Amino acid sequence: MTIMPIVVTGATGQLGRLTVEALLRRGIPAADIIATGRDIARIKDLADRGITVRRADFADADGLAEAFAGADRLLLISASVPVGERVAHHRRVIDAAASAGVSLVAYTSTTHADTATTVIGATHRETEEYLRDRATPSVLLRNSWYLENYTGQLPQILQHGAVVGAAGEGRISAASRADYAEAAAVVLTTEGHTGAVYELGGDASFTLTELAAAISAAAGQQVAYADLPVADFARALAAAGLPAELAEVLADADRGMSRGEMYTDSGDLRRLIGRPPVTLTEALAGM
Repeated sequence: MTIMPIVVTGATGQLGRLTVEALLRRGIPAADIIATGRDIARIKDLADRGITVRRADFADADGLAEAFAGADRLLLISASVPVGERVAHHRRVIDAAASAGVSLVAYTSTTHADTATTVIGATHRETEEYLRDRATPSVLLRNSWYLENYTGQLPQILQHGAVVGAAGEGRISAASRADYAEAAAVVLTTEGHTGAVYELGGDASFTLTELAAAISAAAGQQVAYADLPVADFARALAAAGLPAELAEVLADADRGMSRGEMYTDSGDLRRLIGRPPVTLTEALAGM
C-alpha cells in the first residue's frame, strides 16, 4: 500500500505535533508528511527534518487549497478558535480537502458527538454532519478528554489542595494526547477505516473524586474534589484568568461529563494502538 502525502493540520499544536512524530515512527518518510499551521515559524524544526511545512489558516480558503495540494490523506484537528467560529473553519478545511482530491479526512471529534448536549459537542456534531453531507470519505476520531487537562493543572491543584469542577460523579475516559495521536497515525497509514466511527478513551475511567484521590496518593498530600454548580465553576474559571467565553465552555464540558458524555468503554483506542492506553496512575507517576 502506498499512501502519500499525509497532511496534518494544527501541527503547531500539541496533538498535531505528536501525530507527526507518530507518523515518522510508523515509517512514513518525512518527505511524505505535510505539517501545517498558522504560524509555521513554530514548526521550523520539522522543516529542518525534511518534513514539508505549509501555512494553513482555517479562515483562508484559498490558502487551504494551496496547503493541501497533492495530499492523499488529511488529519483535521478541530480548530482552537472561539466556539462560534469553529464549524465555519472546519467546513472550509473539508471543502479544500475535497477540491484537492484528498482520499480520506480523519476528524478529531468528541465522544458521543451525535448525542452530546454540550456546546463543544454541538460543533463536532455539525462538522460530522457536514462531512456526511459532502459525502467526504472520512473517519471520525471521537476523542474523550486529555489526561493532560488534569496533569497540567497539578501545581495549582496541589497549591489549593483541591480539584475543582462541575462533573459530579460522571466518569471520564481520559487518555494521553500521545495515545490519541498514535490512533490518528494508525488510521492515516492503514486501510479499512473509511466510514468508521471510533469512540476513543482510556480503559480506566475515573470520576473527579477518584482523580483527587489518585493525586493524593501520588503526591502524598491530601487533595479533595470540590463539586460546584456549573455557573459557579464558570465564574471560578473566569476569576482564575480564563476568558469568560472559554470559562463557560469548559464549565459546560463538565456538565456534559456529569451526564457521561466523556465516558466510553468501547476499547477502540486500545485496539487501534495495539496496547493499553496510558492510565491516570501512570500519568501521575512522574509528578
